Amino acid sequence: MSRCTAIGICGLALLNLASAGCRPSASPPAEPQRPPQKKATVIGVSQSNAGEPWHEQMNKNIQAAAQKHPELEVVFQDAADDPLKQCVDVEKFIAARVKLIIISPTQSQPLTEPVAKAIDAKIPVIVLDRAVIGDKYTCFLGADNKKIGFAAGTWLAQKLGGKGKIVELEGLMTSTAAQDRHSGFRAAIRDPGYRVIFEADIQWKQDRAREEMAAALSQSSEIDAVYAHSDQAAYGAYQAAKAANREKRIIFVGIDALPREGVAYVAQGILDASFEYPTGGAEAIETALKILHGETVPKRIPLRSRVFTKENVAHGGDPLE
Repeated sequence: MSRCTAIGICGLALLNLASAGCRPSASPPAEPQRPPQKKATVIGVSQSNAGEPWHEQMNKNIQAAAQKHPELEVVFQDAADDPLKQCVDVEKFIAARVKLIIISPTQSQPLTEPVAKAIDAKIPVIVLDRAVIGDKYTCFLGADNKKIGFAAGTWLAQKLGGKGKIVELEGLMTSTAAQDRHSGFRAAIRDPGYRVIFEADIQWKQDRAREEMAAALSQSSEIDAVYAHSDQAAYGAYQAAKAANREKRIIFVGIDALPREGVAYVAQGILDASFEYPTGGAEAIETALKILHGETVPKRIPLRSRVFTKENVAHGGDPLE
């Protein structure tokens, strides 16, 4: 290319640039319109006591299940075992107009009215673990505590072989869960050869279980078995018996079968049996989605249970019949 041609081209380019600079600048192209973001579907979870391992696991199961559905936003409230606070928590969810409430009640009676208020406000309510009184709720999910208590009593009676002195460490007896675990167990040990020589309401507390078991040990030189309404309580009883050097002569049975508690205690030889009480967290989210999509769900959804013993713990326990 000749020098002149090069200059001509360069000059033309400069002229074009100059001309472009003199013209009003064109408006930037409009950004494509984004579709409006959908509001999250908010589910309120009213937990009775998130500091208790079983309910902590329930929250984890709920959260894990909800994370598979990006449209869901789960808001947790912890009553810290205070029924009055839990009533307030439910009232807050109603005022916030959440789409659905999942509740694990601290106690049945105090939470019956707030749950009914939510239903009156057209907010569906899924009740987990402990039922409220009456039928003013959308769905209840839980294992059959009476069946589990009966299974625990039947298993223990077979181990004792016809007679035995038993300590029963009860959960919070104002809750339906504890009441059913108690009545089911007692129905299974009606034979006069079995005697409950000591019982105490330890309110689901491990430290109280340890204290009450220490009292039972001091009162009786013969204790053949401990039936506790939770694995935490059974472990507390085991600690007291071990401190008294009597743990090897006693059969320990608990309920819940959390992986890091009951199942682990059985594997370690601390408990002789643990009966599963499933949290229902994942099932609650599955049921919530059906309700939110307008589907009809059963009023009560039973959850299946398993028993873990030293013979079957390695292969994941055996289902209750």
